[in-house]
Amino acid sequence: MVARLAVGAQALGATDLYITREPFRIATAALETMDLDAAVHVLDLPISNSATDTEAAIEGFLRAGCEVIVSFGGDGTNRAIVRALANAVPELASAAAKVHLLALSTGTNNVFPVMVEPTIAGMVAALQARGCLTDPALAPRVKVLHVSGTPASKKYQATPDVGLIDAVLLRQDRVGNLLPYDPRRIARLLLTRAEPTAVGMSAIGGLIEAVSADDDHGLLVEMSATGGAAETGSVAVPVSPGLFHRVRVHSVVRIPFGVAVPFCGPGVLALDGDRDHKLLADQKFSVEIRRDGPRVVAIEAAMRWAVAQGMIARSSHQAPSAA
Repeated sequence: MVARLAVGAQALGATDLYITREPFRIATAALETMDLDAAVHVLDLPISNSATDTEAAIEGFLRAGCEVIVSFGGDGTNRAIVRALANAVPELASAAAKVHLLALSTGTNNVFPVMVEPTIAGMVAALQARGCLTDPALAPRVKVLHVSGTPASKKYQATPDVGLIDAVLLRQDRVGNLLPYDPRRIARLLLTRAEPTAVGMSAIGGLIEAVSADDDHGLLVEMSATGGAAETGSVAVPVSPGLFHRVRVHSVVRIPFGVAVPFCGPGVLALDGDRDHKLLADQKFSVEIRRDGPRVVAIEAAMRWAVAQGMIARSSHQAPSAA
């Protein structure tokens, strides 16, 4: 996938590709033997084998002058990217605000990134880096979950924090648990996107009331442990590929931007699948949705627009660029 992206980017005029040296050598191994005209710049950064490596890579790309970033990963990887952009040091804040992200999906249960041929994504990345994609509608800002509150202790994830798709309150769970969610422990969800074509938490809301990336609101889903007359319904949800669980939904309600939704303990607050925040019995976090994330390029729409403008046929290496 990395090699195909590089070929696509070079074909549409990218002259400089920036990657990081990481433990599995995914990007470096893919590109080191390729006969590329584009220059490959490898950033050597400290490695901790955690999400902070992604955040450090984003800072490295910003310092190198990159304005187009392509991610291979899932909701969690892109959450780390968005958090790094939002928390950029003051000297890099203006550069972070200019970033355009192309998020390509790998793994399972992903809602934020898209499944697309990397060759095409590389072509779009090059067009964006060269300043050819001038219609801002091709790269709208994304919705972000903003979390605020006082951590239970210093050993837990600090706030403020961010999420991209779902904030989930889990009862009788623990921070750092990597097992799939037990549906019986889900108390409430706040979703930026409730997609009926997704698997996982987004589908719980999406199978009752769909909310897309373009909708200027989110969806709050209250779960029911026992059911009752006021219950919205019992829904069979694909919680992961090929695996269904029946969940009891008490209610769903649209949540406008900027409305603080309380998440009260005891429990664990998970963001995009990561159980990072412990809530004590008397503790409350607030989560609100804003459309203030990075600009994410709609790859298919961008290609169609570029073709309609006649850009592909006449594309050439006219200007230096970085992807």
